[in-house]
Amino acid sequence: MTLRITAAALALGAFVAGPAFGQAGLLTGGAEDLPPLKLSVGQPLAEAPYELKAGKFYELVIQSDGSGEMALEGPEFFRNVWINEIVINDIEIRPLGVSSFEFDDEGEIEMDFIPIRPGRFVLRIPGTTGESQQAIFNVTD
Repeated sequence: MTLRITAAALALGAFVAGPAFGQAGLLTGGAEDLPPLKLSVGQPLAEAPYELKAGKFYELVIQSDGSGEMALEGPEFFRNVWINEIVINDIEIRPLGVSSFEFDDEGEIEMDFIPIRPGRFVLRIPGTTGESQQAIFNVTD
């Protein structure tokens, strides 16, 4: 029995002290706040491209001013991030997957996530082609 407990304690100690612990964004403290995305009819979605690192923990707020029914989609983005939670009206959601968000009125979504793969990913307002109607996420190693 003592041998089993000692082996379990050593395994747990190796997990906690190992290099993976130091690299896991969710376990190393709070998320880095990103500038919010702002959904508003006729206005730019983001101020500039987001420069992110794979494996780092981020918080993104998406705000709608209610000026129109607006959505935000980005299947490539959502397939290449791990979403810890989405918070809407103080309700925490832990999804398996997301393909888009849609605002019918004024509101805010907070999304905590970790990029899992380097690349260039886009969130955009569906049906638009303008550069100002998209947010670019450049993810590096």
